[in-house]
Amino acid sequence: MNWKILSSEYLTDKNYFRARKDKCVTPTGKIIPEYYVVELGLTLCALAITEDNHAVMVKQYRHPVGKTLLEIPGGFVDKNETPEKAIARELLEETGYEFSRYEYLGEVAANPGVLTNYTKLYLATGGKKVAEQKLDDNEEIKVELIPINELIKLLLQNKIEQSLHSNCIFYALLKMGRLTPSAP
Repeated sequence: MNWKILSSEYLTDKNYFRARKDKCVTPTGKIIPEYYVVELGLTLCALAITEDNHAVMVKQYRHPVGKTLLEIPGGFVDKNETPEKAIARELLEETGYEFSRYEYLGEVAANPGVLTNYTKLYLATGGKKVAEQKLDDNEEIKVELIPINELIKLLLQNKIEQSLHSNCIFYALLKMGRLTPSAP
């Protein structure tokens, strides 16, 4: 079932973003002359819950879609960093909150037709505000605390537009017993 790569050419290699053009052959012998692949590192995100049971959400402008989106915090795992350290770092940097517990929920591929990476999903609980945000130069993030019942409504109304974040929220709410799966 796997394709064989006949040649690869890197189109860009910047910081955390690499793009290449592959020439491939399928198992049936069909030649795919141009298949574009974006190489990204491991990412992660967390539904972060405060001690008083509010979801720590972030609003930020997302240039590729031209909109400000309501999301959960997350980001890239740095070189030589474990995912567990990375999620704690990202939450603290983006929100100023520290959490007493992190539960791994699984991982998903955002768009395996184009992207090489996976995103690890977490549930962080016991959050306390301990610092001010420490944002990257290109980040402008507004923190919003949302009651869990309101978050459930937003999720079910398709108001969380970032698909990876919707997945994480869904799995975290299941883990918390706030959503119940119905059998087919």
